[in-house]
Amino acid sequence: MTTVATDILVTCALPYANGSIHLGHMFEHIQADIWVRYQKLRGKNVYFICADDAHGTPVMLKAKALGMPVEEMIAHINQEHQADFSNFEISYDNYYSTHSQENHDCSNYIYTRLKDNGFIKTHVISQLYDTEAGMFLPDRFVQGTCPYCHSINQYGDHCAVCSATYSPSELINAKSVLSGVTPILRNSEHFFFDLPKFNNFLQQWIHSGILQKQVTHKLQEWFHSGLKEWDISRDAPYFGFEIPNAPGKYFYVWLDAPIGYIAAFKNLCKKRTDIDFESFWKIDSKTNLYHFIGKDIIYFHGLFWPAMLSGSQLRTPTNLFVHGYVTVNGTKMSKSQGTFITAKTWLQYFDSDSLRYYYASKISSRIEDVDLNLDDMMHRVNSDIVNKVVNLASRTASFINHRFLGQLSATIADPNLYQTFVNASVRIGDALDKREFSRAIRDIMAFADIANHYINEQAPWHLAKQKDRDSDLQAICTMGINLFYVLINWLKPVMPALARRSEKFLNHSLNWEEIKQPLLNHRINKFKTLYTRIESQQIHNLNASLKTEETI
Repeated sequence: MTTVATDILVTCALPYANGSIHLGHMFEHIQADIWVRYQKLRGKNVYFICADDAHGTPVMLKAKALGMPVEEMIAHINQEHQADFSNFEISYDNYYSTHSQENHDCSNYIYTRLKDNGFIKTHVISQLYDTEAGMFLPDRFVQGTCPYCHSINQYGDHCAVCSATYSPSELINAKSVLSGVTPILRNSEHFFFDLPKFNNFLQQWIHSGILQKQVTHKLQEWFHSGLKEWDISRDAPYFGFEIPNAPGKYFYVWLDAPIGYIAAFKNLCKKRTDIDFESFWKIDSKTNLYHFIGKDIIYFHGLFWPAMLSGSQLRTPTNLFVHGYVTVNGTKMSKSQGTFITAKTWLQYFDSDSLRYYYASKISSRIEDVDLNLDDMMHRVNSDIVNKVVNLASRTASFINHRFLGQLSATIADPNLYQTFVNASVRIGDALDKREFSRAIRDIMAFADIANHYINEQAPWHLAKQKDRDSDLQAICTMGINLFYVLINWLKPVMPALARRSEKFLNHSLNWEEIKQPLLNHRINKFKTLYTRIESQQIHNLNASLKTEETI
């Protein structure tokens, strides 16, 4: 297993506070949660935090469109997001908001440190202004043709096709998203973070060997064109934190959003007395800090964020764990295509463990896009979880319950086979630790096949009809229950709801280390259905509901 520090802080990218959580969001949060749950199973002291990204013009305009005060809207969305994550068993120690006193104080602290250290500059710039809306346009409110690859309908900060970054004024045929007019250039004084001064530091950081190779290669592309000063200010009207001693100027959302990681953790520390906040963020911290993020925000987390931390004498991330995008049935999630599925909608037709398991079966440590194919999901969950794992418990528990009053035998029928399972925990644990979840799932299911093959060979249903074979029957079925016990331990980080039901059935908590010893002379509870098959009608009903939403 990879060596990691005992104390670990894990974050996910902050969902934006202007819409519902969808299955694209959930991919990242499930990936992180599986990893966190595994680390906790192995005795690591892990704190898992996140928050809503609550600032910026899009949030402000969404509240205006809804006719709500912006603070009321983001508070409502925050509660909705927390409920969605809880319903998918995402085990956050704290879920917060960037619109908080802690984030205000932390943002001012980091900005002041950067300024005092000479890393903040001011320049008068020409900025796109919407004369009809009466405001300067944020990057995401300008669309046009990419100046590099000439892809159309790209936003004003970066191209989703070639990943180039640029200023909105560089867009070809730029239009305001708000009014559709061609914006004009207007001068305004802005504040800039002097990113080029961190060129050497960042080169050392990204080539330290800690990052995924794909991340290192992507970050290196920005050095080829030369690092540029980063505009960290926005003009009023803007929903966010006003820059100290600069009336009418606000921190750009991408400055205070990552600082929200610090603020959310600080808020957690206020709620608890057993966490030393400084030990996690001081420059010589011995703790580990991991950020799970999508590939679309590598730029901010791989350049700006570590430079900001370094420039304010704080610790930098231990690693960035970057993933790809999610498609549904081979297409990009889209309301018009009927493939945009929110977390809440999913739970109207399926349980949370089904999505967690399916994602886990496809996740690796590489930056690869993942397709959610609903038919494949149904067949995989039914085949793996219902037919292999749960059926193993069902077909052996019936004899233990009815013939032996729920009592497992004092011995198992094949100690060597059981030890083979126990020994495999090292390989499966290593895969989970390295975020090679798909490899772990393949191994787990291979052992589920071995377990079921063993039961088929021993045929307890035949033994049950023979005289004087009760001890053999009990030992063989005890063996089957114990193989299930190992399998469900391995699956506990992936399928926590199934694990809880299994713990109740086994009358025993699941603990990674305890599986070294089988459950013997132990009374299990009456077997009840642990997992229900997914039916094709559920997929049909979901698709029908999405088409209905499309027409509304």
